[in-house]
Amino acid sequence: MVPGLLALALLGAVPDEPALVTLSIVGTSDLHGAGLAKNERGGLPLLAGYVNNLRAARAADRGAVLLIDSGDTFQGDVESNLSEGSLIVDAYNAMGYTAEAIGNHDFDFGPLDSPAARQLPGDLRGALKARAAQARYPFLAANLIDEATGRPAAWPNVRPSVLTEAAGITIGIVGVMTIDALQSTLAANVQGLRIAPIGPAIAANAKSLRAAGADVVIVAAHAGGRCERFDRPADLSSCESESEIFRVASGLPHGLVDVIAAGHTHGGLGHQVNGIGIIQPFSRGQLFGRVDLIFDRRTRHLARTQLFAPREIAPGEYEGRTVTSEPAIVQAMAPALQRVHALQATPLGVSLDAPIQRAGPLGSPLGNLFAEALRAAVRGADVAAVNNSARGLRADLPAGPLTVGRLYDVFPFDNRIARITLSGAQLARWMAGEIQQGRRGSLGISGVELRTGCQADGLRVDLFRGGARIHDDERLLAVAIGAPTPSGSLASPAFLGGVGPIGNAPVVREVVEDWFRRLGHPAKAGLDDATHRSPAFADAQIVDCVAR
Repeated sequence: MVPGLLALALLGAVPDEPALVTLSIVGTSDLHGAGLAKNERGGLPLLAGYVNNLRAARAADRGAVLLIDSGDTFQGDVESNLSEGSLIVDAYNAMGYTAEAIGNHDFDFGPLDSPAARQLPGDLRGALKARAAQARYPFLAANLIDEATGRPAAWPNVRPSVLTEAAGITIGIVGVMTIDALQSTLAANVQGLRIAPIGPAIAANAKSLRAAGADVVIVAAHAGGRCERFDRPADLSSCESESEIFRVASGLPHGLVDVIAAGHTHGGLGHQVNGIGIIQPFSRGQLFGRVDLIFDRRTRHLARTQLFAPREIAPGEYEGRTVTSEPAIVQAMAPALQRVHALQATPLGVSLDAPIQRAGPLGSPLGNLFAEALRAAVRGADVAAVNNSARGLRADLPAGPLTVGRLYDVFPFDNRIARITLSGAQLARWMAGEIQQGRRGSLGISGVELRTGCQADGLRVDLFRGGARIHDDERLLAVAIGAPTPSGSLASPAFLGGVGPIGNAPVVREVVEDWFRRLGHPAKAGLDDATHRSPAFADAQIVDCVAR
């Protein structure tokens, strides 16, 4: 070997390789199950077309492309929900994802479902673990701590970080989630887990990855920020400067981390903080993020970083080529999609003569129906209440045959029933508060009637049952849709008193499904009883009291 070639070999390059190589990192986050295109925008097959063009560009210059997802991937669109995210993992496998961070809503499905989409007993993290086992890429969660061991959760194919290689570059990837992650999912599903601070978790893992030979360190973070402008990556004047991911990036040792693929806040980023390129693609698969790392093979260090604004996933051109939807991704999703469509069409044995509305002038007809089903499911329950103004009922029930799919459209969440004993006075105060805050039309009630009036300090609500007034000190067993977080509920924190769903309580949607099945076809009398049992609101008095 001649001396010149020996020098090149010692520096980690060979004569036919360029000294500078480009590593393109594509970031997705907060897909929320939106794997299918909506109005010719978004969709994983079209995203794969963009990635194909980028991979062709990198193949031409001997670089590489890495796909990184930053969590909240599965829960959202009905097709993904009814497959518990399997549809999305099939697509990600076919697209060649490199790694995925776990997000707070990735816990939402709880235990595995049966083929009929009903939760099976068992592991409350069963669905998430099944998706990790299905993936041909790792799920990352460095700061998700198992309280039984005091160490990061170690489930099959779930780990804190990973080392990989592309274009002759050794790449370390760390996954973390927002410090509030477990406060924003179903409480029952995250019992026994806690979140460690993000910064120290990133720093510790990044140092270990560097020691193991990582030339580049990437963080997949289900934590993020938001900026309004993307023309100058170093200019943070349009950004929320106190965003969690900015604080974390600013606190890391300079040069330890090269890129953060962020998420969680549904905002957009293409900015640089403390020398770290941060990308974030808004949400629901409408855009993707990108950052290019230009790596010097001779020095084994980054020469520069090029950040891009979030790119809309729409028909057009990219990297000098027309973007075409990738049929292989459609084929990959087809088996799960076929199962979903069959499940959506499953009849419940009930046909509705007319639509049932989510909201009305004197309460929610559909909320009343849900409340009736919940109260019937709990022996001895006096009252059930549903407030669907926040993360509640998502759609009206249309006229015609009722199916599993139509019920799922109304309530796609896996919340469970919650129960609490409270006084008549407490319940009346809560209902008065809901009315005065303008949520009367979203309120569903079963088991009591409301009579309203004005008094010196505002609206007064009296509760009646069978024509008899419920006394203030009378104890009532109340039922509601269980808390989506440890401190909140679809009723309200005040109503449930911070009580979360009981671990083995039934899933709300399954309770309503069973209630419908018991009614049978055409169920007109039973439905009329439920939806027309509206509280006895005195509309003019309420307006007068609220206006004072």
